[in-house]
Amino acid sequence: MLSFFIGLRYTGAQRRNQLVSFISAISIFGMVISVALLVVVLSVMNGFDKELRERILTIMPQGAIYHRSGIEDWQSLREEILTNPQTGDEITDAAPFVQIAGMVMYKRQVSSMLLYGVDAEYQTKVSDLGQYLTGDLKTLLMGSSVSDDDQHRILLGNELAKKIGVDVGQNIRVIIPREDLMNAKPKIKSFQVVGLIKTGTEADQHLALTSLEAAQLLSNQPDSVSGIWLKLDDLFAAPRVVYETVMSLPRGYTSTDWTRSQGNIYQAIQMSKKLVSLLLILIIGIAAFNVVSTLIMVTVDKQGDIAILRTLGASTQKIMAIFMVQGTLIGVVGTTLGLLLGVLLASGVQEFVAWIESVIGFQFLKSDVYPISFIPEDIRSSDLVTIGVIALTLSFLATIFPAWRASRVKPAEALRFEL
Repeated sequence: MLSFFIGLRYTGAQRRNQLVSFISAISIFGMVISVALLVVVLSVMNGFDKELRERILTIMPQGAIYHRSGIEDWQSLREEILTNPQTGDEITDAAPFVQIAGMVMYKRQVSSMLLYGVDAEYQTKVSDLGQYLTGDLKTLLMGSSVSDDDQHRILLGNELAKKIGVDVGQNIRVIIPREDLMNAKPKIKSFQVVGLIKTGTEADQHLALTSLEAAQLLSNQPDSVSGIWLKLDDLFAAPRVVYETVMSLPRGYTSTDWTRSQGNIYQAIQMSKKLVSLLLILIIGIAAFNVVSTLIMVTVDKQGDIAILRTLGASTQKIMAIFMVQGTLIGVVGTTLGLLLGVLLASGVQEFVAWIESVIGFQFLKSDVYPISFIPEDIRSSDLVTIGVIALTLSFLATIFPAWRASRVKPAEALRFEL
């Protein structure tokens, strides 16, 4: 207990050597900055991971079943998939879709797109796309007609609409090339834009939605759907679940899952998170090394005090404990302030970056290059605990050598120079 009180007093006491005080303050400041940076970076990386799982993978297929000739009786296939004794319990729901690659044209502006024809009633069960629309999905698409002479309704990705300069309520032309006949004219249909899809992800660059019936009229197989869209209970079980589902179906069926389309992004996020975390932990180690410098200079500054304590009977263990307490307190203060500052910065990083973008007129993340167009954040208590433990451990280890040096001070020599 005596060692603790003396170490606490040394930490807050005014020192005769102003350089020692300055280096001590630098040590705490370095610890604060390094811990705060690690909290912010991990929070942003966690944010990317969260947005990938909760935004991108809830609007795009987690898994899909296809047939080389299209699927005519999709209702029966959907029921068979959901009641499959091997994987049915792991598939939350399923919905039909028609997938067509084509082009969209407004006036003289043309852009490529990926058109999905969906059944609004089933689609809301496998996708959270409705929360990114300015209205109900079923209400927006229910005006679609199956007649060739009538106009259909379509939803466009926000960035796709900007590319061609179209707005809600205006009419566009959808151009679908014919793949079944050589030199055949493409199918061209008029659609009314009834809504925009604003997900803040790369899907906004190319995604378009219309009704299942309208998309079938544009496809080369008007009586079939392209496949069945699957929603899974466990995202990371997708490869196994989709594979086992296909193996239980007759020949001719194929499948895909999110690890093929988005898996490289997820792996890149995880790798970047590990590499950046390692780099910032090394920065914390450098900050902890400053504690070594501080305590060595304190040892020199307090040699007379150490000699008096040794003369009064203090053991080498108690002398070591005094300086280990002092170094640990520097680590505790720096870590605590760093965690608080890191949480504060991470909580406002999205708004801060958005403000900078508005000031300089430049967007750092664009959905045509990056998976999302904003800086996300996700502060996790487990990360804060891990960072705190690492910082405190490094700070404690940094005190061992200076404390050992302090315990080796010889009272006679120290007091001779004090006189």
